[in-house]
Amino acid sequence: MRSKELLDTTFSALADPKRRAIVARLAQGETALSKLAEPFDISQTAVTKHVQALSAAGIVVVEKRGRTRHCRLQTSTMKQAFDWLGFYQSFWETQMSSLADHLTEKSPEKLS
Repeated sequence: MRSKELLDTTFSALADPKRRAIVARLAQGETALSKLAEPFDISQTAVTKHVQALSAAGIVVVEKRGRTRHCRLQTSTMKQAFDWLGFYQSFWETQMSSLADHLTEKSPEKLS
């Protein structure tokens, strides 16, 4: 998958609040798919669908061991999204710093 497509898929998958909550839960460590539904007020089937969307985006890896499916985060996909956001964070920090400098130069105290 190309970088742009990967970012589109990643951000689309993370647009859902339940999926972000699942990612936050998996940030604590690998867990069985059956355990992921416990803290949420949704069915196991709904959690499975959310996990499938996260898996399709490359955010979550699901491995079957025996009869149990285990889920864990795939950090490389998240890192690409984080790096993309990091560029814009730097951009906006520079813009805000320039604006603050400009406003300081034009402050009313200096006009008197």
